[in-house]
Amino acid sequence: MLDASYEFDICFTSVQKRAIRTLWTVLDAIDQMWLPVVRTWSLNEQQCGGLTALNKAETAAKHGEAQVKIWRHSYDVPPPPMEPDHPFYSNISKDRRYADLTKDQLPSCESLKDTIARALTFWNKEIVPQIKEGKCVLIAAHGNSLPGIVKHLEGLCKEAIMELNLLTGIPNVYELDKNLKPIKPMQFLGDEETVGKAMEAVAAQGKAKK
Repeated sequence: MLDASYEFDICFTSVQKRAIRTLWTVLDAIDQMWLPVVRTWSLNEQQCGGLTALNKAETAAKHGEAQVKIWRHSYDVPPPPMEPDHPFYSNISKDRRYADLTKDQLPSCESLKDTIARALTFWNKEIVPQIKEGKCVLIAAHGNSLPGIVKHLEGLCKEAIMELNLLTGIPNVYELDKNLKPIKPMQFLGDEETVGKAMEAVAAQGKAKK
């Protein structure tokens, strides 16, 4: 982004550490640490319920790769809910970041459809007005909340969104017209080798380690 000379006006991210730290890294690298930042739970990653704290390989080993693929790529099939006896249940339910949310807003599990719905609500309410004012927006979020925005911009069906894999650590660029329609397809910012390795890493996710 530094080489491309992008200059942003406002940033949006989730309230989760990975996205916040990613944003810090990007802003530091492009020397724009002073930009205003809006943090919101609406851009959080999918609530994985009972699968929380299991990585993809562990989940595949426990439940099988076929079931992991269903959970990861099904549009409206949620993972098992997080029960009160889950080690992280108390941590999440009492987390100060979510003190103003109702139980319905902070569910025990989410499907991709649920995650997309909350991300899109925030997009339409908070981000779109900034873009309409002519501002250049930077969003640092997660691989299952960002697809909601991509689905909306590209007009993707649910089958297509289930096959969408955004690349971790690789910026995705959209240029929009006055109607907020993409002028050209989403562009990955990065050299060919880096983008290729990121694609391979995404393809390997959700497989049990041999």
